[in-house]
Amino acid sequence: MTHILLVLSLLISACSSPQKDTGAESQSSIDPDKVLIVYLSRTNNTRAVAEIIHKQVGGTLVALELKNPYPENYRAIVDQVARENETGYLPPLKTRIDSIDKYEVVFVGFPTWGMQLPPPMKSFLSQYDLSGKTVVPFNTNAGYGIGSSFQTVKQLCPNSTVLEGFSTKGGIERDGILFVMEGEKEKQVKEEITNWLQKINLLKK
Repeated sequence: MTHILLVLSLLISACSSPQKDTGAESQSSIDPDKVLIVYLSRTNNTRAVAEIIHKQVGGTLVALELKNPYPENYRAIVDQVARENETGYLPPLKTRIDSIDKYEVVFVGFPTWGMQLPPPMKSFLSQYDLSGKTVVPFNTNAGYGIGSSFQTVKQLCPNSTVLEGFSTKGGIERDGILFVMEGEKEKQVKEEITNWLQKINLLKK
């Protein structure tokens, strides 16, 4: 009888161990000092998502700014971005990242513009060498999705590990709906981001 109880005890222990390991794997062991969160935001929705991520993973939070800012008028910026996308023009950045080499994980956040990656983010990914780093895209959009933006991130980071991205519906500037990341929407997005970070194993312990 003692022998049978011992065998049963060993079997129970063996079955319960993987559950503990799985829980540990959902959290990151990455050093927050090696995390960079870069974002582009016009109506502050992407900024709000970046700040939620920052609270959950730590790291350095940086807003992308241009040497020559885009016009305030919505129609004017749409036309300018369309021209930049057609010609491949990369707008020069005012923002400078010091010691990019020290970061191992780089989150890149942006809205969807014209169903594409915004030109300023193309500028960032073209200017800085992220080879060997883990790149994590996140996005806000007006309800039309990410377009080709995440694919472009992969193309511009051929020597990086690009993880599964996050996207959520933000404002609709065309219709005058600007900042929406508040109230119930903010709670919903926080929960979605937590689940996403757990899935890609980057949630801070």
